[in-house]
Amino acid sequence: MSETMTSKERILKALEPGEPDRVPIFEMGINEASIVGLGRHFTDDVPPVKHITDMTPEEQFRYMDLLGFILGELGNDGVSTVFIIRKERLGQGEDLIRDKYGTTYRLSDWGEPLPVDGPVQGRADLGKVAGMEPDPMDYAMLRFMTAKMGADVAHFFAIPGPFRFSWQLRGAMEKLLLDYGIDPEFALELARITTDFTKAAIEMAADAGADVVALEGDLAFNTSTLMSPDHYRRFLKPFHAEIVEHAHQKGMKIVKHSDGNLWPILDDLVECGFDGVHPIQPQCMEIVEVKAHMKGRAAVLGNIDCSYLLPFGTEEEVRESVRETIRAAAPGGGYIISSSNSIHPGVKPENYIAMIRAAKEYGTYPIDL
Repeated sequence: MSETMTSKERILKALEPGEPDRVPIFEMGINEASIVGLGRHFTDDVPPVKHITDMTPEEQFRYMDLLGFILGELGNDGVSTVFIIRKERLGQGEDLIRDKYGTTYRLSDWGEPLPVDGPVQGRADLGKVAGMEPDPMDYAMLRFMTAKMGADVAHFFAIPGPFRFSWQLRGAMEKLLLDYGIDPEFALELARITTDFTKAAIEMAADAGADVVALEGDLAFNTSTLMSPDHYRRFLKPFHAEIVEHAHQKGMKIVKHSDGNLWPILDDLVECGFDGVHPIQPQCMEIVEVKAHMKGRAAVLGNIDCSYLLPFGTEEEVRESVRETIRAAAPGGGYIISSSNSIHPGVKPENYIAMIRAAKEYGTYPIDL
């Protein structure tokens, strides 16, 4: 059996990919309402549920403090943080908000805000976004959590990759996908701009204490990829490879996040050099097959279903799913357990707590289940 590791050592070992002392525990995102719901299981001092857009900086830090407390109580090995980019409502009572880069979003009670308009409507608008740089103030959450949680946990920082950032600037994903066919040179120029932004963001994240980059931006839905494999290889793969190399030069690991069926481009992601792929959605990818395919090349993260099991299942069903997933994916290392996307408002707090406790119960190496 391996010697006892710190949480950071455990995460980084799994991302080699290698075998740590036990299966590391990580969560990509925990929604504001879920932070409050989980917090009630550990303390009476919880804030009212509020969307981050409407929070004062003081309220934001209170939520961060509660999140750090929860993760400490649960014993998660990885802490995920994001840009804290101030977004302003467009009118009193409106459900539209706009960020400082010019993208307009529609708020949702059940997920991330949806981009509905962007500053780049055509080639003439590229000058508006060329040379964009991240603001050091956007790293407030990362700096707060590294100070609160310390250096023994692995600090992940989620950064939008060139696909997600490009379609946000365009105002809709379908606009960018049409660009791939109608005006490919325009799409490539936008990818260049957003890749340069991502690389600058990675440098700032490294300086602020991040250990792992989580490159955001779904590339697939349940049946297949959002674009053809050929389009992925032309418009995204070279930029992904460049971003991965940049993260590695900064001494960081990097994982690719994408829901959906990634089989058509899974080998491409590995060839780019990503250290792991998250979250291996169980509705469309069998984790035992993914693990066998990627063994020794990259880690797998995720797979505990957050669309039905965590919202509607029993605690015992959650425990059994964790046991079976660890049995299938953990032998030999290279596996980090998490939900199949995030802990959203529909997830029962009791089920997430059961998931973490089961991971600790069943996840000690050598795996014998």
